[in-house]
This record gives sequence, structure tokens and C-alpha cells, in this order.
Amino acid sequence: MELDELLKKFKEYSSQDTTVLEYAWNYSSEAHQGQKRASGEMYFVHCAAVAEILVDYKMDQETVAAGLLHDVLEDTKIPHETFRKEFGEEVYELVAGVTKIETLKFSSRDEAQAENWRKMLLATAKDIRVIVIKLADRLHNMRTLNFLTREKQLEISHETLSLYAPLAQRLGIFQLKSQLEDLSFKYLHPDEYQSLLTKVQLRYAMREKLLEDFKVSVEGHLGGTQIPHRVLSRAKNLYSIYRKMLRQQKPFEEIQDALGVRIITDTVINCYALLGTVHSVFKPVAGSFTDYIAVPKMNLYQSLHTSVMAASGEIIEIQIRTEEMHRTSEYGIAAHWRYKLGEKGADHHLDEKLNWLRQWMEWLQDLSSPREFIESFKTDLELDQIFIFTPKGDVKPLPVDATPLDFAFAIHTDIGNTCIGAKVNNKMARLDVPLKSGDICEIITRKNSAPKKDWLASVKTAGARSHIRKYLREHGMIQD
Repeated sequence: MELDELLKKFKEYSSQDTTVLEYAWNYSSEAHQGQKRASGEMYFVHCAAVAEILVDYKMDQETVAAGLLHDVLEDTKIPHETFRKEFGEEVYELVAGVTKIETLKFSSRDEAQAENWRKMLLATAKDIRVIVIKLADRLHNMRTLNFLTREKQLEISHETLSLYAPLAQRLGIFQLKSQLEDLSFKYLHPDEYQSLLTKVQLRYAMREKLLEDFKVSVEGHLGGTQIPHRVLSRAKNLYSIYRKMLRQQKPFEEIQDALGVRIITDTVINCYALLGTVHSVFKPVAGSFTDYIAVPKMNLYQSLHTSVMAASGEIIEIQIRTEEMHRTSEYGIAAHWRYKLGEKGADHHLDEKLNWLRQWMEWLQDLSSPREFIESFKTDLELDQIFIFTPKGDVKPLPVDATPLDFAFAIHTDIGNTCIGAKVNNKMARLDVPLKSGDICEIITRKNSAPKKDWLASVKTAGARSHIRKYLREHGMIQD
């Protein structure tokens, strides 16, 4: 990509003056002069590619400039102070946020990795754009992984699949998450990847006509409603199909929703109106309806999901959402970059969603070993959630296999600390029993009761573990 192409794409969605962008391009190109990548091409090609990904996500000028400059502090001799004077505090903070800590200070790779993640998350808690740059950087690295050794490919793919892809999903950036997953899958399980790719392409070719007929049929029935809408077909990414095959222990041929349609409309009321129309025309599959508009996922995602029987007898999954929900589901937090923490008129909904990041940072500071930090981080990134209800009907999302103890601390620290028992669906249950989605959980507390050391083995969430540790430490029951 050349500078004029980048500027042209940027100007399609932004009226910001591009002086900084032009300067960043030339500055980075000069700073990396003579450096080459494993592929043999000039290093700056990578910086330009990261900037292009950020422009595809319609990021602001400062973020795109930081994308161009993201390796300057790490890979060149330019001092931090000089860089700060050249580009100002905002761009400097973004670049410093994605710059790795010097690994020489650490006794193991584990420790270095944990510290780098901790540093990046702290920077992200202040400014979400840091993580968007880091994800764009990782995506381009994954696209050019074929130039590295097999050992490096496996190491980087494993880290991408266990940390970067779930983080992209947690931030709701599904497009990027799908690409990171499929690229990791390709290197970690090359045979399964190739086999599945062939089957998906074949099925898509065979089912394209069916999907087209279904879309025409849907359009025909919805046309008379006067509700504005557009219908898109969608294919699931390979890795999510592979995970589903493993989870359900079924071959590809028996996986139902590898293809589906999305119906996009203008308002929430119209989402439900369209759902009613779809269900009156096509037979819904029992138990397939999920309302993520009323109960959004932790990562901003909202949509109505249902599966119906097509005239051909095939099952097709349908997602119904507004244009804004669709934008958020494609770009996630990146769709909200204009929003700065603490600004007047800031998006309250988004602020709430970012609170988990700030809370994580508090909880994760509490963990003594780097391995424990990374493990807790991975657990809390798990997006396979269960929804647990209080007796009053309030809902708490928790990771799969969370226990009544996790639920108690999710309600309030004091309830967790004084918990002595739990009722699940009106029956007494042990505090370490895994909960299931839809369970109604009632926590029984007793004044002056306190956390026990063996509770640490019974909880799944970093928040609960952090509160238990804090209490035990303050009362001299454990040493760090």
C-alpha cells in the first residue's frame, strides 16, 4: 500500500486533517530504513499493512499514525523523549502501550509474557485504542507467519488462539476474531483445517442455491410488512465449526448452522416485528431462540437468534439486529473509538462494558505468579457464558463451570465473604458445584462468617479469587 492509497481510504470516512498521518508515514519509513522482515521484504511494509487494517476499521488519525509507528520505540534507537516531542502525548501513549517490556529483566519467558500483557492491559484500560492497534499488528503477523520456522508458527498461533482471539471476541470485534482464529487453526491443525475448508466450500457451493431461495422467500414475506430491512447470508468461520464438531462430537455433515442469514433493520421494535413474521412463515426449531437484545453479551453483542426449517427441510439459523448492532458486531469496541473515557456525553453502555477491563486490572494485580496471571486472564476471557438468575430475576453472566461461590462474589463482595451455603433451583447445593445456564441461585449468608482457604480451589473467576485472597491475606491466613 502507498501513502496516497492510505490517505484516500482514510478520507472516505474522516474529515480530520491528515498532516500527522503523512508525517508518521515518512518518519516510520525512515526509522526502519534498512530493517527487513523474515520474508525478506522491507520492515516498513508491515507498519503500512497495520495502518491499512486500522483504516479498514475506520479508526481515527492518531490510531492510524500510531499503527504506522508502533514498532519505532521497540525496534529503532529513537529515544522516548524525542518521539514524544515529535508526535505529542496522545500518539506517544498509544505506541508506548503496545511496546513490549525489555525481556532481559525477567527470569523466564512466562514472566515476560505476563508482564507484557499486564502492561498492555493497563494501557488499554486507559485507552481502548491500544488493544485495537495490537490486534491489527497480530493479524498482519499471522498473515505472514509462513516465513517463520514451524516452532515459531506453533508458539505464535497458540498465543493468538488462547489470548488475542478471545480478547478480540470479548471486545466484540468479530471480523478480526474470526480471521485470527482461522489463521491459528491453519498452523496448529493443518490437516483438519484443509479438510474442513474443502468440505465448507463444497457445502457452500451446494447450499448457495438453497440459501438464495430462502433469502428470496424471506424477502417475499417481509416485503409486505413495510419494515425497512436487508437480508445478508453468512458463513461461520472454520474454527468455530471445528470447535462445534469437537464439542458435540459430531462429523461436519451433522453440524447444522454452518450457514445462515442475517436480517438487518432500523429499530429494536422492528427486530421483534420481523421475528414474529419469520416465525409465522417458517417453523421455528424448538429451543433455538435466544434474545441477546434483552440480555446482551458481555462484549456489547446484541441480536435475536432463531433457527427455522426451510421448505427443503434444511435448518437455517437467522440473526435479526439493527444497523447499529450490526456495526458493533462487526467492529465491536473499534466502532466506538470516538468515545474517550470520562468524556461528557460518553456512551454509558460502553463505559459499563469497559468496566470489566478496569476491574480485571485490579484483580489481576493481586496474583503473585505470572502463570497464574495468564491462566486467570484466559479463564475470564472465555466467552462461553452461562446466565444465572437471582431469586428476584436479576441475571449475572459467568464463565462456564462457575460455582455458587463465583455467583455470590459476582453479586457483592460482602455476600461472597459471608456465604455459608446455596440453593440452586430451590434445592440445597454445595458451594463448589458447577452451575448451568438458567439456574436460579440463592446465596445463604451468616453474619461474621468468613472465606476459607479451600475456597480458592472452588472458584473459576479472577474476581472471586482476588476477593478471597485479599481477605485471607489481611487475616494472616496466607502469605504472598
